[in-house]
Amino acid sequence: MNVLLLGSGGREHALAWRLAQSPLLDTLYAAPGNPGIADHAEIVDLNPADHRGVIDFCLRHSVSFVVIGPEAPLVDGLADNIRTMGIGVFGPGKEAARLEGSKGFTKDLCARAKIPTARYARVTSRDGARAALGDFTLPVVIKDDGLAAGKGVTIATSREEAETAIDAIIGPGRQGGDAVIEEFLEGEEASLFVLTDGETIVPFGSAQDHKRVGDGDTGANTGGMGAYSPAPVLTPELERRAIDEIVRPTVAALAAAGTPFSGVLYAGLMLTADGPKLIEYNVRFGDPECQVLMMRFTGDLLALMLATEERRLGEAPAPAFSDDVALVVVMAADGYPGTPQTGGAITGLDKAEATGARVFQAGTIREGEALVASGGRVLGVAATGADVRAAQAAAYRGIDAIDFPTGFCRRDIGWRALARD
Repeated sequence: MNVLLLGSGGREHALAWRLAQSPLLDTLYAAPGNPGIADHAEIVDLNPADHRGVIDFCLRHSVSFVVIGPEAPLVDGLADNIRTMGIGVFGPGKEAARLEGSKGFTKDLCARAKIPTARYARVTSRDGARAALGDFTLPVVIKDDGLAAGKGVTIATSREEAETAIDAIIGPGRQGGDAVIEEFLEGEEASLFVLTDGETIVPFGSAQDHKRVGDGDTGANTGGMGAYSPAPVLTPELERRAIDEIVRPTVAALAAAGTPFSGVLYAGLMLTADGPKLIEYNVRFGDPECQVLMMRFTGDLLALMLATEERRLGEAPAPAFSDDVALVVVMAADGYPGTPQTGGAITGLDKAEATGARVFQAGTIREGEALVASGGRVLGVAATGADVRAAQAAAYRGIDAIDFPTGFCRRDIGWRALARD
C-alpha cells in the first residue's frame, strides 16, 4: 500500500524510519519532510494545512493511508476530511483532538469524569484571571488554552510573574486568547503513551522528557531537549492506575459523546503522593519521545496503525519492545528557544552513526551539498543500551562525533534516572 506521512520534524523522521520497514508498504511519501526523512520516503511539495491539496495528492497517487505527525493538522480537522474520502488515517478527528487543542476542554472533561488532575480555573479576560488568581497559592501554573508548541506554560512563583504570564495570553492587544490557571502539583513527571481505536486501549511505552533548555532542568521551557524510555519512575502499578483512572475514563467519555478517539494518546502525568494526576494530553506522538519509542519498538508499525484505524486493535498482537533503554539528546541551534541561529553548517552525521547512534533530523535543509540548520531543534541523536547510563554514554558518543559549531545540547539527559540509581 502507498502511505503519506505528514510532518517535517524529528518525530516524523523516526516514524518514517519505522514505517519504511513494514512489509505492507509499497511507497512512502512524506510532506513536507526533511533531508533525513528523504532517506526513507519520497518527499513531495505539499502543505499539510492545505486539506484539499492533501486529499487530491492521495487520490492521484493511490495513497490509501495517511499518518499525521504534528498536532496542528489534527486540531484543524484534517483527519476528518481525509476519512470522508474513504482514505484511512492514523490520528483523531477534530472533536477528539480538542484534548490537545484546548486545555480548558480537557480540564472540563476531567471534572465531569472525575479524572485526577490539578484544581483549575478557565479564564477569558484579564480582569477575570486576576480575580481567579486569589483562589490559588504560589507557585501557580498559567497555561495558554490553545496550541503553544510545548512552550505555553509558566510556573509563576510570584503574583507579578503570574499577571505577566496572563497578560501575555489575554492581556491588552491580545485577540481571543483564553487561559487556564492551575494549582501547582508536586511530584515527578512522566509520559505514558497508549494506542486506542476508541474502545480498546493498548499501552505503547513510557518516557521521561527534559523540557528546560539548560542542564539541571534550568532555563526556559522548550519543546524538549531530550528523553529516555522506559521511564522507571512510572512503575507497572502506577501505569495501571494511570490507565484505569485517567486514560480509560477519557476514552470512554469521548466515545459516549459520539467523538471516539483513534490514534495515539499521550498522557503527561505528575506522579504525586496521592498517585498519578493528569497534567495534559497530546493527541500525537511527542517529540523527542517518539524517537526513543521507535528505537525500542520492534514490531510492524504500519500494521499496528492500520489496526488502530480499522477498530481491530483488540485483535492485533501486543506492541513489542526491546528490553534496552533508549535515550535521545537534542542538538538545538544557538538562541533556542528564543530566535534560533539558522544557516549553521552540520557535518559528521555518518561518523555519529558509525558509533552506533542513530541521528534523527528535524530543523535541517540542504543548501547545495551542505546540510544546514533551519530551525530551533535541529537534530536528535539517539542510542540504546542495557541501562540508562549505557544508553546515555552511547548517545553522547554520537553527539561528540558531530560538527555543528552554531548548535548546543544539554549534557545531562537521563540525570533523574541516574540520580535514583
